[in-house]
Amino acid sequence: MASHHRYRHVALGSLPVETHPGADGVVYVKTSMPLGDYPRRLTDRLTHWAQTTPERCYIAKRDASGQWRRISYAQALQAARHIGQGLINRGLSAERPVLILSENDIEHALLSLGCQYAGIPYAPISPAYSLVSKDYDKLRHVLKVLTPGLVFVSDAGKYEAAVSSTVPDDVEYLCTHGAAASRPCTTFESLLATPITDAVDAAYQATGPDTIVKFLFTSGSTSLPKAVVNTQRMMCSNLKMIGHAWPFLETEPPILVDWLPWNHTFGGNHNLGIVLNNGGTIYIDDGKPTDQGIAETLRNLREISPTLYFNVPIGWEKIANALETDDTLLASFYRNLKIQFYSGAALAQPVWDKLHATAEKACGERIVMTTGLGMTETSPSAMFVLKESAQAGQIGVPLPGMEMKLIPNGDKTEIRYRGPNVTPGYWRAPEQTAQAFDEEGFFSSGDAVKWLDSDDPNQGFVFDGRVAEDFKLDTGTWVSVGPLRAVAAREGAPYLQDAVITGHNRREVGMLIVPNVALCRRLSGLDASAPDGEVLSSPAVVAFFQAMSDRLYAQGTGSATRIARAMILTKAPSLDLGEITDKGSINQRAVLTHRSAMVETLYTGTDAAIIRPTAK
Repeated sequence: MASHHRYRHVALGSLPVETHPGADGVVYVKTSMPLGDYPRRLTDRLTHWAQTTPERCYIAKRDASGQWRRISYAQALQAARHIGQGLINRGLSAERPVLILSENDIEHALLSLGCQYAGIPYAPISPAYSLVSKDYDKLRHVLKVLTPGLVFVSDAGKYEAAVSSTVPDDVEYLCTHGAAASRPCTTFESLLATPITDAVDAAYQATGPDTIVKFLFTSGSTSLPKAVVNTQRMMCSNLKMIGHAWPFLETEPPILVDWLPWNHTFGGNHNLGIVLNNGGTIYIDDGKPTDQGIAETLRNLREISPTLYFNVPIGWEKIANALETDDTLLASFYRNLKIQFYSGAALAQPVWDKLHATAEKACGERIVMTTGLGMTETSPSAMFVLKESAQAGQIGVPLPGMEMKLIPNGDKTEIRYRGPNVTPGYWRAPEQTAQAFDEEGFFSSGDAVKWLDSDDPNQGFVFDGRVAEDFKLDTGTWVSVGPLRAVAAREGAPYLQDAVITGHNRREVGMLIVPNVALCRRLSGLDASAPDGEVLSSPAVVAFFQAMSDRLYAQGTGSATRIARAMILTKAPSLDLGEITDKGSINQRAVLTHRSAMVETLYTGTDAAIIRPTAK
């Protein structure tokens, strides 16, 4: 049904959906629009813009004085050639790639372009592995998988503890500024000053669709992170797909104000790729979607008017709240905005509605809010919502060139992918690569989807969670359910029988406590005739689970591991409903499905039965 609301005009693609039945309930899905030709390598777009719009700003970031430092396309290309020559001189390769440990900044971007120009893979790594982790286990794992020949950081002193603890002494240490007491540092300026020879341009010409651009590591929510191979074919084909969905990108160079980290595929492939492919400008936002970090984001948005804006749901919520009271922000944000996009988790409909209201206040029309579905292994985009009046939960239709396979899996339907944007596999992990693909070469995503309208495939899909138990908070952070349940079992012994972890698309991790009623009865001191509800609400039982909750909260190291609220199940899990198996184990998904009202109360209610950590 058509929306009666007025939206700012933006050209969106039309991608008719085709479905074909397979055996055993399998359905194959794709769009009838062909993908068409795309560049052999993304660096071709860098050379194109450097020749046609040499003075246009490619990337900008505030310097120490707060002024914008800008790098033009011509400057970016020249820097890439100098840097690429320096990397060639060092004999770096896929076997000895470049490891980038730092946050988004101009030197990070130029180093990545130099790697691409010379055909030398690089790997941007989450700064948290170096700056938040205490044991550096994930960073050690990354080093073991990649065996880098060069490690780059922005601030040598800031990263010294992590580097000195994990990086072998014979690996070169490159930094933008600062010094490390434990090892010598090569300055970025010296790399940038490398004299250019014919070798770097020859290396550029030798790159092609199969050249590895980068390794992006998975989140490691269920195991140690895997290094996803990203090739030129993957990235260029995916940007062509995005162009079909958003043809307006070809009519006006995009302007982005963006904080999303480049060690993730959303920020590093999708957003940076859109800018470079279409000759746009990206303003690096040092803000974050936190109470402390949002001020810098709002400062930047008051000054720079984006044409596209990307964020995770928690970021959108904070921006929506600010737009209601800040007229300067309101005017700047909506001045040139063509489209809004969220990813990482579902955007709550109230936030969506608030953004529509502020847009109507600012310019008398709504701005399209959209999203899609994808993953690190698909470069990342696999499908987009292409209707202006989309609602929360929709993920859209397949992009051209993507083939999708729907596999029945219990009460879920898993989606699998095949196409030029799908990774060839995981670096130095042949067994994990083999397990990721089915017999027809489709990548098994683990994501579940369902049709928005089963009678009309052109309405696209709705996200239906993960086939497995793990989920994302509304920040886009993965929560690994198995380890949390194990910790809860340990801390709750002997009175906790099991735990169901909650928090999908919520702000915090929660827990439904499955009690051992018999042992709780002993703890309560009540006799055998006392109802279970009375037993489980007795002071002694509540005090035990309160203390357990306090310990679990204190042990958490971040939002994904910190259990922030809990409730005791007073009605035992049902075998008939599938909440408990015949072996006595809890079916997490079934409990969450059948206790959805209880989960809602856990997050929105004021029930006295909600256990909150006393330290929270």
